[in-house]
Amino acid sequence: MMGTVSDVRREELAAFLRSRRERISPEDVGLPVGSRRRTSGLRREEVAQLAGVGVTWYTWLEQGRPIHASAQVLAAIARTLQLDDVERQHLFRLADMPETPQGQGLCPQLPPEIQPVLDQLSPMPANVVTERYDIVAWNAAYAVLFPHTTALPPPERNSIYQCFTVPACCRAYENSDEQRAAMVAQLRAAYGRHVGDPAWTAFIKRMEAISPEFATMWSTQDVAHPGAFHKVFRHPLYPRLPMTSTSMAIQGCPGSRMVIYTPADAATRQAMEHLLYGDAAGARFPCWESHRARERVLSAAGARLRCVTVVD
Repeated sequence: MMGTVSDVRREELAAFLRSRRERISPEDVGLPVGSRRRTSGLRREEVAQLAGVGVTWYTWLEQGRPIHASAQVLAAIARTLQLDDVERQHLFRLADMPETPQGQGLCPQLPPEIQPVLDQLSPMPANVVTERYDIVAWNAAYAVLFPHTTALPPPERNSIYQCFTVPACCRAYENSDEQRAAMVAQLRAAYGRHVGDPAWTAFIKRMEAISPEFATMWSTQDVAHPGAFHKVFRHPLYPRLPMTSTSMAIQGCPGSRMVIYTPADAATRQAMEHLLYGDAAGARFPCWESHRARERVLSAAGARLRCVTVVD
């Protein structure tokens, strides 16, 4: 039986605190290592001492018990655990003590003026994604690189889902372990604002079931903000298309951002122009047909998992 939103939030807080405590060595905070240390990182009593809080109180906090933490105490714990700005904000959200203004929900509908902006950006590929990486809008240049993704039904039209389920030979871009880990860390940071939301819970469960790699990265409890990345796209006609991604929040539409991919050189821009104006028609990677059956299996498995989640 699923717990309340508060229960889930406390469990997330407990797991996050443990993961951050275990990554800090005694030397990092000026403590002796000792010869009988049986745990990785700091002990709970050491965190409590350094943060100036009671050992029992901190233990209960890390166990997910229903206790109240003030902003001052959370700030002290954040300093002790050496949290960066993203991790600190995540800690405050999980403790239900947000440092940011209240009342910022998700955008109910993308403003109509956004699509013309996307269209004007071609031949630069661009799309709009939610905090959960759902792809809600795109331009023609993006569709040229991701013709299969843009044709999918909404549950599969998700960058995280595609990143972890599409075989490397079929992907429209080179995707390193580091970039996938960064995407999951950004998803985890966003999840802090939606703990207990059934749609988010179902999505995370679905991803963990489909991809062991995602499940491993998710379990690290790492958090991050969206940033600029150098990416190398690929197309059946052009095997290497280097670009830089830039994310911009959409004012008046919380939870959504526009991602623009800028060609890194003149050759890439020219290739995108050629693809945009007809060169791409019918072009597919050689392995495309052999992977169609696998995609249908994944889609069916995802549908079954969504049904089970709803019933539960």
